[in-house]
Amino acid sequence: MPANPVAGNSATATVPAPVSVLPIVAKEEWQPPPVAEVLAVYAGRAKDTVTATRGAAKVRESLNRAKAVAAQRRAAQNTARRTPKSA
Repeated sequence: MPANPVAGNSATATVPAPVSVLPIVAKEEWQPPPVAEVLAVYAGRAKDTVTATRGAAKVRESLNRAKAVAAQRRAAQNTARRTPKSA
């Protein structure tokens, strides 16, 4: 019994034309500059304590306001969950 030839597995198979392959170039990842290099710009500046204190106070006030709003929102959500629903 002769074996049946498998499709695509013959001795007269055609060879595909060569395909041009583009070289793979490694993508350069961005990295931030060194911290020392960035801070060197500010090295000679005099410290303005009044402005720094005022800025810190504004940041603290803003943070406290945000915390209060978040606590109020959580309390409202908890109350809404506990409220009995009508039948």
